[in-house]
Amino acid sequence: MAEKTDRCKACDGTGMLADDEGWQYECSVCHGDGIHKTVNTKVMSVDENNRLLD
Repeated sequence: MAEKTDRCKACDGTGMLADDEGWQYECSVCHGDGIHKTVNTKVMSVDENNRLLD
């Protein structure tokens, strides 16, 4: 488990996320590392149905 100050906020440092049915999968934010990484993010546009636009 990652140190408290460096923990990924999405998975709380575990590297795993779970859906509403309890299925677990690798955290898409930290890619399973459990450590918060600073990366350049790109804000994407969406339409009225929340579909991503190019």
